[in-house]
Amino acid sequence: MAAGAAVLEDGSLISRLDRGLLKAERLLALLSGIAVFSLMILAVVSVGGRNAINAPLPGYVDWIEQIMPLIAFMGIAYVQRDGTHIRMDIFIGALRGRALWLFELVSVLLILFLILALVWGSWSHFLRSFDFAAPLWSRDSSIDIGLPIWPAKLLAPVAFAVLALRLMLQIWGYGRALVLGLEAPVAVPLVQSAAELAAAEAEQMRGHDSGTDNNSTGGQG
Repeated sequence: MAAGAAVLEDGSLISRLDRGLLKAERLLALLSGIAVFSLMILAVVSVGGRNAINAPLPGYVDWIEQIMPLIAFMGIAYVQRDGTHIRMDIFIGALRGRALWLFELVSVLLILFLILALVWGSWSHFLRSFDFAAPLWSRDSSIDIGLPIWPAKLLAPVAFAVLALRLMLQIWGYGRALVLGLEAPVAVPLVQSAAELAAAEAEQMRGHDSGTDNNSTGGQG
């Protein structure tokens, strides 16, 4: 199972596109994190209301239904970029060079085919729920307080579409590495060993400690 990966950058077109898409992926991942936090707040309000005044939050389950797609889908492109999805690398960990890039290229192509099918299916599912002529543009709603369902259904094709763009970039990166025989291509996750991960974390901590020391020195001045 891959513990972590590094993504190299340079001034090439593919790397610039990678960094541009990363901004959108980080925004979606941030929304996912906010959704997790809001779910905790809703739970506190509902449980607190039930215990304090015997009045739990109305439509608590309905709100959970709306929030869950944010949690489930919004961060998948971001973790695909970093290579931190769960994967078995016992076999590919022994591969090097073009053999590794070929295996990664075929894997990402298969994932892309699946994701494109999911984009089509989830978009069709959204269209069955959305209707400009209906109240709140919705043909269906939640059971308790009648929240429109289409916003939650729209999140899946949006997230899958961003993931499809990420996969296309990675296909370009792996294909480029395969053709040119690159050792460390840009815009694709390069799986790190445990030693490399430890060295990277140590370097990050040294940078953090250095920044803290500089702030302390500035404050004393």
